[in-house]
Amino acid sequence: MTVILRILLWRLIAIFALLLGVVGLLLPIMPTVPFLLVAAWAGGKGWPVLEAKLLAHPKYGPQIIAWRKYGVVKRRPKVIAIVMMSGSAIMLSFSPVHLAVKLTVIGIMLSVAIWLCLRPEEVPSNEPT
Repeated sequence: MTVILRILLWRLIAIFALLLGVVGLLLPIMPTVPFLLVAAWAGGKGWPVLEAKLLAHPKYGPQIIAWRKYGVVKRRPKVIAIVMMSGSAIMLSFSPVHLAVKLTVIGIMLSVAIWLCLRPEEVPSNEPT
């Protein structure tokens, strides 16, 4: 794969994730920060200017940096994500989907919820943000 094609691919991923993040700003049921994390990650691989702008953003930049350095997820987004996954699991359990699909999807959501609960909520006190 040529260098230009690789850069183009990373930029497309970054743009797509950024657009999904913007949609998340407008729709309360869709998250914003996870898509901005992906956009910053992809931007770091093929679009350093975009990555720098995301890291310098006054609201989302510190969250991206805290995630990169320490794996920090604040409490409010954790709670929102777990409530949304729980609601989805309840709706899925009443749907006519095959039982194996229900159990698989609910198991994945449960695994993600447990993983999310295990993420730290604050930057370590001895470290600057």
